[in-house]
This record gives sequence, structure tokens and C-alpha cells, in this order.
Amino acid sequence: MPKLIHVAAAVILNAQGQILLARRPEDKHQGGLWEFPGGKVEPAEPVVEALARELDEELGIQITTARPLIQIPHHYPDKSVLLDVYEVSAFEGEAYGREGQPIAWVDRSGLASYEFPAANKPIVAAALLPSRLLITGGCDNANQYLEAVEGGLNRGAEGVMLRAKHLADDSFVDVARSMLEYCRTHNVFLTLNTGVELANDLGADGLHLSSARLMAMESRDQFVGRWLSASCHNVEELAKAQALGVDFVTLSPVAATASHPETPPMGWERFTELVAETTIPVYALGGMGENTLRQAWDAGAQGVAAISAWWE
Repeated sequence: MPKLIHVAAAVILNAQGQILLARRPEDKHQGGLWEFPGGKVEPAEPVVEALARELDEELGIQITTARPLIQIPHHYPDKSVLLDVYEVSAFEGEAYGREGQPIAWVDRSGLASYEFPAANKPIVAAALLPSRLLITGGCDNANQYLEAVEGGLNRGAEGVMLRAKHLADDSFVDVARSMLEYCRTHNVFLTLNTGVELANDLGADGLHLSSARLMAMESRDQFVGRWLSASCHNVEELAKAQALGVDFVTLSPVAATASHPETPPMGWERFTELVAETTIPVYALGGMGENTLRQAWDAGAQGVAAISAWWE
């Protein structure tokens, strides 16, 4: 059996919402690059205990609140590496480089200016993405969409996927332009569920592909915006999404839904199995809401995506 190297790491948040980074020593592998603090998990050691030990040794802080953020598996012929990442949202002590390493508290918007090891790219995405993703229901015009989205955000949603397949392209463009302006003004994550060409024409920051568009897409570079994501339902679609280089996916249906009663749900056990072999953030979709968020996190998800949970 290949050797398993288990590594725990943390996205540490302070009261201002900044993220702590540490710089690797110049004489180590990938020296000079910035990383999320952590270290190896000893055999039979609980992950949270290992993380607590490492953060105390490296930074002089003690965890008080943490939750799973993302797991990133890497398989080699002779070994497997599992990067087990937690979000630490509360701690005691004042962080400093106990081993002499430089550290920095960085605004989320400033993460892009730091150089990370390639394996950290999904962690950066997970740190920037919301946990609660509102998928829009049906409305007739831009004003109705804006009112409904604002209501959803007030009820706890943190990001928005504009999905309006019932609208003709010109009507969708009107809604999308209004939504882009609103979300940029209010610093709200937004992705458009549409085609590549239209998303590029609109200058969208995010594009969400249907599973059919995902399987037909040839290159990540076809979309020029920051965030590319896709709808997945099985192993083949997840493999395509990762090979294409998308930033995150939705995986569905986890539970039975009124909108797709003919589609059998995969259940949490199968969802957890699929996420365990996926190296990018995954949203649980299908029968999800605030009441399933903790279960989704524990199953390895970035969070939950839903219509009815936040849409009226």
C-alpha cells in the first residue's frame, strides 16, 4: 500500500477578515513562496489536534474555533499526499513567526499578489469563495431580480449564481448587466450561468457551465474572466472539470428536490466519496440550505448552493 503523507493546514482569519500567510525559508523546497501555515499529521493523530500543535509551534496561537474547508489529495506511484485544510476563525494569542519565518495578514483582495506553491491554488480559491451560494429563481426583469437577490443576501446568502434560462438573450443581458453592477458595488461574488461568448461579451468575472457546456469546452482560456465553474453529477464530469482547470464545481443532486423529482439523489455517502477524490472546491446542490451547511462542510464541501433556501 502506498505511503500516506497527511498534512494539516489552516486558513486563519483575524477579526478584520484578513488571512494569515507565512513565507517558506529560502533554503527549503519552494523557498520564498508564501503558504498557509500547518504541518504533518502524526500517525493516529486527530487532524484538529495536529493543526493545533503546529499552529502553536509555528505561530504561538491556540485554536478556539475551526471547521473543515477543503481536502486536496495527490497520488503518486509510491505515496499519496492528503492536504487537509481548516478555516480557523477564532484563536487565542498574537501570531508571530516563532521559527523566524516572515508572516503577513493579507486582505482577501490582496491574495492574488502573493506567490504560492501550485498545490495551494485550490486553497486560495476556497478561501475566497462563499459558503452559501444563492442560485436565482425565475423573475421577469432586472428590477425584480435585484430585489429578490438583495432579499436573499439579507437572509444569509453570500454569493450569487444568476441562472435565468427562461429569458431570451437580450433580456438576460439586461438582467446580467444590472446584477454585475450591483454585485461589484456591494462586493458580492457573482457568476453567470450562460455561454462562454456571452459571458466574455459582458465582461463577467465568473461563468458557470452547464454539464453539457463543460463536456464540450476545449480550453480554460476560452473564458477570459477570473472564475470558471461547472455543474457536475458524476465521476466523468468531475474529471473533465479538473482537467479543464475550473475553479470550483457544484455536485448534485445530493438530496431529492422538487425541481427534479425524476432524478435519484446520490446521498451524503456517495457525495463524500466523490469529493474525497476531487482537488477543487465543491458545492453540495440539491435539497440544500442553512440546515445542511455543517453536514456539507463535514463531507468535504466548500458549502451549499440552493434556490429555495434564500429565494422568494
